[in-house]
Amino acid sequence: MAKVLEPKTGKPEFHTVGRRIPKLDALEKVQGKAAYIHDLKVPRMLYGKILWSEHAHARIRKIDTSRAEKLPGVKAVITGYNTPEIKTGFFKDNPVLKKDKVRQFRDEVAAVAAESEAIAEEAVRLIDVEYEPLPAVFDPVEAMAEGAPLIHEDKDSNILKLPWKLVCGDMDQGRSQADFIVEESYSMPWVTHCCMGSSGCMAEFHANGNLTVHSPTQIRYLAQRDFGDAMKALGLKGKRVQVVNTAIGGAFGSKLDTYPFEFITILLAYYTGRPVKLVFSREEEFFATPSRQKVDARISQGCKKDGHLTFREVEMVLDNGAYTSWGATTPSVMMMPISSLYKVPNIYYEAKCVYTNNIYATAMRGYGNPQATFAIESQIDTLAEQVGIDPLQFRMINVNTPGEITPQGFQIGSCGLKECLESVRESLDWDNKKGKQDGRGVGLGSLIHVGGGARIYKSDGCGTIIKLDDFAKVTVMSGATDMGQGSDTVIAQIVAEELGVEVDDVIVVMGNTDMETWDVGAHASRTTFVAGNSALFAARKAKEQILDLAAPLLQAAKEDLSIKEGNVFSRSNPEVSMQLARVLRALHFKTGGTQIVASHFYDPPTQMLDREMKGNFSVAYTYGVHGAEVEVDKETGHVEILKYVIAMDVGRAINTMLVEGQLEGGAAMGIGYSLMEELKADQGKILNPNFLDYKILTFPDMPDITSIIIETEDQFGPFGAKGIGEPPLVGSAPAIANAIYDATGKRVRSLPIIPEKLVAQEDE
Repeated sequence: MAKVLEPKTGKPEFHTVGRRIPKLDALEKVQGKAAYIHDLKVPRMLYGKILWSEHAHARIRKIDTSRAEKLPGVKAVITGYNTPEIKTGFFKDNPVLKKDKVRQFRDEVAAVAAESEAIAEEAVRLIDVEYEPLPAVFDPVEAMAEGAPLIHEDKDSNILKLPWKLVCGDMDQGRSQADFIVEESYSMPWVTHCCMGSSGCMAEFHANGNLTVHSPTQIRYLAQRDFGDAMKALGLKGKRVQVVNTAIGGAFGSKLDTYPFEFITILLAYYTGRPVKLVFSREEEFFATPSRQKVDARISQGCKKDGHLTFREVEMVLDNGAYTSWGATTPSVMMMPISSLYKVPNIYYEAKCVYTNNIYATAMRGYGNPQATFAIESQIDTLAEQVGIDPLQFRMINVNTPGEITPQGFQIGSCGLKECLESVRESLDWDNKKGKQDGRGVGLGSLIHVGGGARIYKSDGCGTIIKLDDFAKVTVMSGATDMGQGSDTVIAQIVAEELGVEVDDVIVVMGNTDMETWDVGAHASRTTFVAGNSALFAARKAKEQILDLAAPLLQAAKEDLSIKEGNVFSRSNPEVSMQLARVLRALHFKTGGTQIVASHFYDPPTQMLDREMKGNFSVAYTYGVHGAEVEVDKETGHVEILKYVIAMDVGRAINTMLVEGQLEGGAAMGIGYSLMEELKADQGKILNPNFLDYKILTFPDMPDITSIIIETEDQFGPFGAKGIGEPPLVGSAPAIANAIYDATGKRVRSLPIIPEKLVAQEDE
């Protein structure tokens, strides 16, 4: 069980907030009743399959679909030549079905819909494609060189024109003030999301021309907008698009964008006039789902003799792959730790995203922060060693504090970084173990992440509608999305706390664009903060309505009334009370009666980053520290984690059980990222598209984790809470790398830290 460190001011008395309440959908999932996309089946449903490119870069000379079309049970075969052109992606540079040219091995060349999945697979094998191979480029540095093959001929360069440059302060002054400077290079590989449920969707056109798409998407409303492009291309502009979430078997950012397979499913449904479901196989999930991008970074940091940092300079090259998804925007988040992890007055950051013929990149938990933090926090240890200051003490010298404004313009409200460092020091017995064990070592890695939304869209808002029935049962219709993190449970706790009812009396409805109000989607650790505030303010409005109408019933002043444990009562005279259900019925069952319905749209008071990439783009910031004690076998390089601790400033833990789950789950992903995960490619082709060859952390590999929840009570969060979904994996890699260095004296600057790198003679 997690250790909870409460604010020094003491913890207010709550009825539901802070309790370890199991996820509302836990029994449904344990009993196998939750309907995932794989479970979905409707009458007359067809099955879709995609033919993928056999080349990384080639001209399409001819596509012959005649044999597939003649196969019994096949209802449609589509290509880029017999369908309207639809493009997806951040820059709309990714045609749904490729014609004339393919740019990566996983390009969609054709697709079929058939009566069964087996028939669809056979039909795909019967499609003949004639290719003319073209020169390809797989190294982003080579792709930037003059004369390199252009991935997109309509562009004059393979370098994406994106504004990823941040300059704060005076770099010359920062360098001149530094008594110690360290310059190093780091590299991070492709890794994939490894969701338990593979990608898929089902599309169905109705008799009136409207479209329903069932999908495990993270962005129902943005997907609804994107799918409208398909409707326009099909001549159905103005028709309604409904997006319905199935249960999501993992997302972690993989479902933050809309992808060609979804539009292909829509096209197949349109041309067949029947519902079509398309689901990836496990192998397709590996090679056809965009990944966390590959990054090469050069970093310099300097400090004075007393340990105070004077500057930080980072230059990065990101392998964008053949098309542009959300991976190309991760530098917007990489800037955050670069500019605002510790007090650093002078900052320079520049990133180049480069087209190659490799797989393309999308969002993944942490959104670029793990890559940036690995480089920063590994080098902080190196710099501390140069100065001769203990690494933990070095961080304490430069620690962020509440109320500061960082060079990028972030307004730091609550900040428990110091408390996190102190907790890790104690938990690891740092002072007695650091630098004193041959083959054993301890290390840590600090982090910062958005915890109060992140304004990367013009709206970062979420809508909520609340209604109460005649029995004091509450229905909350929220635009939020639950990906397994327990958003519905947290929202129910917030609403129950505000309305003075039990969590069991609250039902949270989400997942259908026809039934709730708009939300930008599940990303940026925003749901508890943004959707939670939306639900809280809607509940307050409902509570105000109840008390307004209950005052004459109880013959009491509204200001004297409150609601607790399902009763409306007078605070000055508790004997004056009435069951909430009775109050609601009294309001309803009379001439001119009314029912309680309230709504609220919460859009956090944040700023879009300006042209200089500055501005307060989150209301709150989450800080944390990972710590690890490891033992390294000198002969084999095997790393065993003896102890792992994660201390996280969460503002307020609405549900300590769910927060603990996020900390442990994030740490597990982070340990896998640190020690074993790598999506390997040769000339653009994925070599390990299965769990036999792609190694992830399994239960026997999982160390015991000490979770320390630091509560700082953020003034803007719902009951003081901050976002916690992504941060728990961000600090893993540097904590483990620093512990390995303490144990072996070897500094590994590339991930994953596999045994082969540790048995090498020199630093890697």
